[in-house]
Amino acid sequence: MALADVERKEIIAQDVTSDEITLTESAADAVRGLLKERELENHALRVFIAGGGCSGYQYGMALEGEPRDTDLVISQHSVQVVVDDVSVNYLKGATIDFVNEVMGSGFKIDNPNASSSCGCGNSFRTEGDEEPHSHHGGGGCNC
Repeated sequence: MALADVERKEIIAQDVTSDEITLTESAADAVRGLLKERELENHALRVFIAGGGCSGYQYGMALEGEPRDTDLVISQHSVQVVVDDVSVNYLKGATIDFVNEVMGSGFKIDNPNASSSCGCGNSFRTEGDEEPHSHHGGGGCNC
């Protein structure tokens, strides 16, 4: 199913209510720029959680042209954000921003579900998760 054919789904997961994911205007501008640069019309920003990183979980992003039927699709600032049905539970209430700082620029996720995160902010742990066995550099984010 192509993204252009997807009906807007406000929230598909039953346990997600008003705690949706927020995309800032700055992040939306960055996504639109990537899509234009790569000539990927009708694509969205896929945000997901994967195991790994020095804190247990790590964030991932990709440009998505064909969301799955079970994906949450949110449209904000004329950009669609796609999240799979597992990751959405870890991203409830999160804000995705794009920052330009002296040390570099990139996407930043402010996640209220993260009880701790690594120094670089690319991996996190949630309340109740066990502490990972590998530390700094051994788990995937190399901070």
